[in-house]
Amino acid sequence: MIMTEWKPRTELGKQVAAGTITLEEIFSTGKKIKESEIIDMLLPALQSEIIFIGGSPGKGGGIKRTPTKRTARMHRSGRRYRVSALAVVGDGNGYIGVGASHSKEHKDAVDKAIHNAKLNVITVKRGCGSWECSCGGNHSIPIRITGGEGSNRVMLIPAPKGIGLCINDEAKKVLKLAGIRDVWSKSFGESRTRSNYTLSIFDAFRQMNRMKTEAVVKRPKPDGSHDYPDEDEKSRRKKKGDDE
Repeated sequence: MIMTEWKPRTELGKQVAAGTITLEEIFSTGKKIKESEIIDMLLPALQSEIIFIGGSPGKGGGIKRTPTKRTARMHRSGRRYRVSALAVVGDGNGYIGVGASHSKEHKDAVDKAIHNAKLNVITVKRGCGSWECSCGGNHSIPIRITGGEGSNRVMLIPAPKGIGLCINDEAKKVLKLAGIRDVWSKSFGESRTRSNYTLSIFDAFRQMNRMKTEAVVKRPKPDGSHDYPDEDEKSRRKKKGDDE
Protein backbone atom coordinates (compact mmCIF):
# COMPACT_ATOMS: atom_id res chain seq x y z
CA MET A 1 0.00 0.00 0.00
CA ILE A 2 1.32 3.46 -0.89
CA MET A 3 1.60 5.59 2.22
CA THR A 4 0.13 8.68 0.51
CA GLU A 5 -3.14 6.76 0.05
CA TRP A 6 -3.33 5.70 3.70
CA LYS A 7 -6.30 7.14 5.57
CA PRO A 8 -5.91 6.50 9.32
CA ARG A 9 -8.98 5.04 10.99
CA THR A 10 -7.79 5.01 14.61
CA GLU A 11 -6.69 7.78 16.95
CA LEU A 12 -3.19 6.31 17.12
CA GLY A 13 -3.00 6.16 13.33
CA LYS A 14 -3.93 9.83 13.09
CA GLN A 15 -1.18 10.74 15.56
CA VAL A 16 1.40 8.74 13.57
CA ALA A 17 0.30 10.33 10.30
CA ALA A 18 0.64 13.77 11.90
CA GLY A 19 4.09 12.89 13.26
CA THR A 20 3.21 13.65 16.89
CA ILE A 21 4.17 10.26 18.33
CA THR A 22 7.10 7.85 17.95
CA LEU A 23 7.29 4.07 18.14
CA GLU A 24 9.12 4.21 21.48
CA GLU A 25 6.30 6.30 22.94
CA ILE A 26 3.72 3.80 21.65
CA PHE A 27 5.43 0.89 23.40
CA SER A 28 6.08 2.85 26.61
CA THR A 29 2.41 3.86 26.92
CA GLY A 30 1.13 0.38 25.98
CA LYS A 31 -1.11 1.52 23.13
CA LYS A 32 -2.53 -1.15 20.84
CA ILE A 33 -1.47 -1.05 17.19
CA LYS A 34 -4.50 -1.88 15.01
CA GLU A 35 -3.22 -0.65 11.63
CA SER A 36 -0.24 -2.20 9.87
CA GLU A 37 0.47 1.09 8.09
CA ILE A 38 1.63 2.50 11.44
CA ILE A 39 4.57 0.09 11.41
CA ASP A 40 5.23 0.78 7.72
CA MET A 41 5.58 4.50 8.47
CA LEU A 42 7.58 4.26 11.69
CA LEU A 43 9.87 1.41 10.52
CA PRO A 44 10.68 2.13 6.86
CA ALA A 45 13.53 -0.45 6.88
CA LEU A 46 11.16 -3.29 7.82
CA GLN A 47 11.83 -6.64 6.15
CA SER A 48 9.78 -9.83 6.05
CA GLU A 49 10.55 -13.56 5.91
CA ILE A 50 8.32 -16.60 5.44
CA ILE A 51 8.84 -19.59 7.76
CA PHE A 52 8.66 -22.84 5.76
CA ILE A 53 6.10 -24.71 7.87
CA GLY A 54 4.70 -26.95 5.11
CA GLY A 55 6.08 -30.03 3.44
CA SER A 56 5.43 -32.62 0.78
CA PRO A 57 6.95 -36.09 0.31
CA GLY A 58 10.15 -36.05 -1.72
CA LYS A 59 10.99 -38.40 -4.58
CA GLY A 60 13.74 -40.19 -2.67
CA GLY A 61 12.01 -40.01 0.69
CA GLY A 62 12.08 -37.29 3.30
CA ILE A 63 10.17 -34.00 3.16
CA LYS A 64 10.37 -31.17 0.66
CA ARG A 65 9.71 -28.00 2.65
CA THR A 66 7.15 -25.49 1.34
CA PRO A 67 6.31 -21.92 2.51
CA THR A 68 2.71 -22.83 3.35
CA LYS A 69 0.95 -25.81 4.88
CA ARG A 70 -2.18 -27.21 3.24
CA THR A 71 -4.78 -29.11 5.26
CA ALA A 72 -7.99 -30.76 4.08
CA ARG A 73 -11.39 -31.42 5.59
CA MET A 74 -13.85 -33.90 4.18
CA HIS A 75 -17.36 -32.69 3.36
CA ARG A 76 -20.29 -34.15 1.50
CA SER A 77 -19.27 -32.17 -1.56
CA GLY A 78 -15.68 -33.40 -1.33
CA ARG A 79 -12.43 -32.17 0.18
CA ARG A 80 -12.07 -28.56 1.23
CA TYR A 81 -8.53 -27.24 1.48
CA ARG A 82 -7.10 -24.52 3.67
CA VAL A 83 -3.63 -22.95 3.43
CA SER A 84 -1.69 -21.78 6.51
CA ALA A 85 1.30 -19.42 6.57
CA LEU A 86 3.68 -18.04 9.20
CA ALA A 87 5.58 -14.80 8.61
CA VAL A 88 8.21 -12.81 10.51
CA VAL A 89 8.93 -9.08 10.15
CA GLY A 90 11.77 -7.03 11.61
CA ASP A 91 14.15 -4.18 10.94
CA GLY A 92 17.32 -5.95 12.10
CA ASN A 93 17.74 -3.40 14.87
CA GLY A 94 15.66 -4.51 17.84
CA TYR A 95 12.12 -4.85 16.49
CA ILE A 96 10.44 -8.15 15.60
CA GLY A 97 6.93 -9.41 14.88
CA VAL A 98 5.43 -12.83 14.15
CA GLY A 99 2.06 -13.48 12.54
CA ALA A 100 0.06 -16.48 11.31
CA SER A 101 -2.91 -16.69 8.98
CA HIS A 102 -5.20 -19.07 7.08
CA SER A 103 -6.81 -18.69 3.67
CA LYS A 104 -7.96 -20.65 0.65
CA GLU A 105 -5.21 -19.21 -1.55
CA HIS A 106 -1.45 -19.25 -1.08
CA LYS A 107 -0.88 -15.53 -1.76
CA ASP A 108 -3.72 -14.42 0.49
CA ALA A 109 -2.41 -16.51 3.39
CA VAL A 110 1.09 -15.04 3.06
CA ASP A 111 -0.18 -11.44 2.81
CA LYS A 112 -2.42 -11.87 5.85
CA ALA A 113 0.42 -13.43 7.85
CA ILE A 114 2.70 -10.46 7.10
CA HIS A 115 -0.13 -8.07 8.02
CA ASN A 116 -0.69 -9.85 11.35
CA ALA A 117 3.06 -9.89 12.04
CA LYS A 118 3.17 -6.09 11.73
CA LEU A 119 0.40 -5.81 14.31
CA ASN A 120 2.42 -7.98 16.73
CA VAL A 121 5.70 -6.05 16.57
CA ILE A 122 7.58 -5.88 19.88
CA THR A 123 10.97 -4.62 21.02
CA VAL A 124 13.86 -7.03 21.59
CA LYS A 125 16.26 -6.47 24.46
CA ARG A 126 19.78 -6.90 23.18
CA GLY A 127 23.09 -6.88 24.98
CA CYS A 128 26.17 -8.91 25.81
CA GLY A 129 25.29 -11.25 28.67
CA SER A 130 28.10 -13.74 28.05
CA TRP A 131 30.81 -13.97 30.71
CA GLU A 132 33.29 -14.85 27.96
CA CYS A 133 32.84 -11.51 26.21
CA SER A 134 31.42 -8.66 28.35
CA CYS A 135 32.04 -6.16 25.56
CA GLY A 136 28.90 -4.18 26.36
CA GLY A 137 27.60 -4.37 22.78
CA ASN A 138 24.23 -5.39 21.34
CA HIS A 139 25.31 -8.45 19.38
CA SER A 140 23.57 -10.98 21.68
CA ILE A 141 20.97 -11.07 24.47
CA PRO A 142 21.54 -9.83 28.04
CA ILE A 143 20.29 -12.91 29.93
CA ARG A 144 19.42 -16.57 29.48
CA ILE A 145 15.73 -16.88 28.69
CA THR A 146 13.27 -19.68 27.86
CA GLY A 147 10.10 -19.45 25.78
CA GLY A 148 7.47 -22.02 24.96
CA GLU A 149 4.58 -22.78 22.65
CA GLY A 150 2.64 -26.02 22.70
CA SER A 151 4.93 -28.91 23.68
CA ASN A 152 8.08 -27.08 22.55
CA ARG A 153 10.52 -25.12 24.73
CA VAL A 154 13.46 -23.08 23.43
CA MET A 155 16.24 -21.69 25.62
CA LEU A 156 18.32 -18.80 24.27
CA ILE A 157 21.77 -18.36 25.85
CA PRO A 158 24.03 -15.31 25.46
CA ALA A 159 27.12 -16.03 23.35
CA PRO A 160 30.41 -14.14 22.88
CA LYS A 161 31.07 -12.13 19.77
CA GLY A 162 32.00 -14.21 16.72
CA ILE A 163 30.14 -17.40 17.70
CA GLY A 164 27.24 -16.76 15.32
CA LEU A 165 23.71 -18.12 15.54
CA CYS A 166 23.88 -21.68 16.87
CA ILE A 167 20.31 -22.58 15.97
CA ASN A 168 18.43 -24.13 13.04
CA ASP A 169 18.08 -22.31 9.72
CA GLU A 170 14.42 -21.28 10.09
CA ALA A 171 15.06 -19.81 13.53
CA LYS A 172 18.01 -17.84 12.13
CA LYS A 173 15.51 -15.84 10.08
CA VAL A 174 13.85 -14.66 13.29
CA LEU A 175 17.07 -13.79 15.12
CA LYS A 176 18.59 -11.95 12.15
CA LEU A 177 15.48 -9.79 11.75
CA ALA A 178 15.63 -9.07 15.50
CA GLY A 179 19.23 -7.84 15.18
CA ILE A 180 20.86 -10.67 17.15
CA ARG A 181 24.13 -11.99 15.69
CA ASP A 182 25.48 -14.35 18.39
CA VAL A 183 23.48 -16.80 20.49
CA TRP A 184 23.47 -20.38 21.76
CA SER A 185 20.26 -22.36 22.03
CA LYS A 186 18.72 -25.50 23.52
CA SER A 187 15.38 -27.03 22.56
CA PHE A 188 13.10 -29.34 24.48
CA GLY A 189 10.01 -31.26 23.39
CA GLU A 190 8.73 -31.58 19.82
CA SER A 191 11.14 -29.17 18.13
CA ARG A 192 10.41 -30.44 14.60
CA THR A 193 7.18 -28.41 14.52
CA ARG A 194 8.53 -25.22 12.98
CA SER A 195 5.53 -23.06 13.80
CA ASN A 196 5.76 -23.83 17.54
CA TYR A 197 9.55 -23.48 17.42
CA THR A 198 9.26 -19.97 15.93
CA LEU A 199 6.53 -18.93 18.36
CA SER A 200 8.66 -20.22 21.26
CA ILE A 201 11.47 -17.85 20.28
CA PHE A 202 8.97 -15.00 20.02
CA ASP A 203 7.63 -15.90 23.47
CA ALA A 204 11.20 -15.82 24.83
CA PHE A 205 11.56 -12.24 23.57
CA ARG A 206 8.31 -11.27 25.27
CA GLN A 207 9.42 -12.91 28.52
CA MET A 208 12.68 -10.98 28.34
CA ASN A 209 10.80 -7.68 27.95
CA ARG A 210 8.99 -8.35 31.24
CA MET A 211 12.28 -8.62 33.13
CA LYS A 212 14.31 -5.72 34.46
CA THR A 213 18.00 -6.11 33.76
CA GLU A 214 20.37 -4.41 36.19
CA ALA A 215 23.16 -2.33 34.70
CA VAL A 216 26.60 -3.36 35.95
CA VAL A 217 29.08 -0.59 36.74
CA LYS A 218 32.26 -1.24 34.76
CA ARG A 219 35.67 0.34 34.41
CA PRO A 220 38.45 -0.49 31.92
CA LYS A 221 41.52 -2.54 32.76
CA PRO A 222 44.86 -0.74 32.79
CA ASP A 223 45.62 -1.94 29.25
CA GLY A 224 42.13 -1.00 28.04
CA SER A 225 41.49 -4.44 26.51
CA HIS A 226 38.42 -5.53 28.53
CA ASP A 227 35.96 -4.25 31.08
CA TYR A 228 35.14 -5.72 34.44
CA PRO A 229 32.91 -4.61 37.38
CA ASP A 230 34.18 -1.81 39.57
CA GLU A 231 35.74 -2.98 42.86
CA ASP A 232 33.51 -0.62 44.85
CA GLU A 233 30.42 -2.05 43.20
CA LYS A 234 31.58 -5.61 43.92
CA SER A 235 32.25 -4.79 47.59
CA ARG A 236 28.82 -3.17 47.98
CA ARG A 237 27.13 -6.26 46.56
CA LYS A 238 29.16 -8.55 48.84
CA LYS A 239 28.31 -6.45 51.89
CA LYS A 240 24.64 -6.49 50.95
CA GLY A 241 24.72 -10.29 50.71
CA ASP A 242 26.41 -10.61 54.11
CA ASP A 243 23.77 -8.36 55.73
CA GLU A 244 20.98 -10.54 54.37
